[in-house]
Amino acid sequence: MEYFINCNSSTLAPYTTPLDELRAAHLYRRLGFSASVQTINAAVGQSAGALVDNLVDQALAAPTIPAPAWADWNNANYPADDDLARQMRNAQIEDLTTTYGNALVNNKLLDRLSFFWSNHFVTQLETYNCPGFLFYYINCLQRNALGNFKTFTSEIGLTSAMLYYLDGVRNRGNNPNENYARELYELFTLGEGNNYTEEDIIETSKALSGYTERGEEGCTAVTFDPTEFNTENKTIFGQTGNWGYDDVINILFNERPDEIGWFICKKLYEFFVHPDSTSEDGGIAPQIIDGLAQTFISSGFELAPVLRQLFKSQHFFDETAIGVIIKSPADLYFNLLKETGFTYDDMTIINMIDSCALIGQRFFQPPEVEGWQRDRTWINTNFIIGRWLTAEVFLERFFQNDPEQFRDLAVNAVGPANSNTSNPEIVVRALVDKFTPKGLLTDADFERAMDAFKIDDVPEEYYAPEYYPGGTSQWVLQVSAETPTQVYILLRHLSREPEFQLK
Repeated sequence: MEYFINCNSSTLAPYTTPLDELRAAHLYRRLGFSASVQTINAAVGQSAGALVDNLVDQALAAPTIPAPAWADWNNANYPADDDLARQMRNAQIEDLTTTYGNALVNNKLLDRLSFFWSNHFVTQLETYNCPGFLFYYINCLQRNALGNFKTFTSEIGLTSAMLYYLDGVRNRGNNPNENYARELYELFTLGEGNNYTEEDIIETSKALSGYTERGEEGCTAVTFDPTEFNTENKTIFGQTGNWGYDDVINILFNERPDEIGWFICKKLYEFFVHPDSTSEDGGIAPQIIDGLAQTFISSGFELAPVLRQLFKSQHFFDETAIGVIIKSPADLYFNLLKETGFTYDDMTIINMIDSCALIGQRFFQPPEVEGWQRDRTWINTNFIIGRWLTAEVFLERFFQNDPEQFRDLAVNAVGPANSNTSNPEIVVRALVDKFTPKGLLTDADFERAMDAFKIDDVPEEYYAPEYYPGGTSQWVLQVSAETPTQVYILLRHLSREPEFQLK
């Protein structure tokens, strides 16, 4: 995989050229898990500003996952038998994860962001293993994904999932636990070592104490116990008082706005634009992050204005920003689902989520509190083979279920003007452009894709005479019985190409 250096020299000035197919596809790959041929075609010719506003507005208005009947269950609702209780919890977690997987596929920017934040405000499901805690954690991610970051930070810290994961439930006033205070600054808001001290962490842990009331260990939601709260004066970022949880959040955002603004906007930039926010010569990215941070701080830490500014910018649509991020496992499978438009069901979603775990992305279970490190970490000897093989499994399953949907995909990709084409190059070119951000690297790579499409079962003379002089034009996209198999074989071939791994 080529190592991409960030050479983007464009600014945050609005991108005003009507969107072409390349940039429309880029927008949907980054703001959601890609999109169908029809959705991208509908975006061609639109202004970036209007389309981005529409996508952000959709995300702000989108409903969250409804609360399941068991959302507020506690230990008493589960069977006394531990094995039966475990089986019931596992079934509920699988059901919720499947519902969330469907949301990722359908909810565009909302759940692209909620999933991003699950890798920022990290918890690990195996730490608490409670379906209700997982639901309220997801709910918090969805409700705040494009909202106010200060509110988000405050709310996520009081979810039972986070209180269990970072030992808030063990943070007693007479024996403070520093885990959450440390990660609040280091990973969630400021960045490692960025203008806070060990003393700030110690004092903050005292102010965060008291959220320890949970009955028996298990699925009893955590609440505040005032007898476990440290009532001493604490000094945090130079401010002294008998501070509690809300005070910590207020002091943090009042005293360290610049650090928060830069840290969060840099993380958003690296996720949505380019994995490297600096280049060897310094580059323009720090100036872009500065501009985003100014918007973030001046809006009172609202996320939507930052995202609107970034996604409408010349910098976001610059050609050097396209196809330079390695697909996560979730991108790999869910993009395939959206881009093909193939029929799927809940079992498909479950299998795709399970496959994500096989190649390094187990939902709600990042390997450490720092989260998945993304991008180049998704590609190693084992994972790349796993990506190839699992993609082929899903393609084979789609083909077995309904071969004709592969013909439909090709017809949609070439468009109405070419729907009756007898020219295989038109079909291959359209599908290559659909499934790779910028096409294949070399002409030789494209010729190999052509060879894959022209399967042995179709004699050379079937193709159009203008491409094979002396032959007769017998192969037709919409008519020939071999077409679904040809498209299937081509997609299998493309799924192993380096360019297919990029977005």
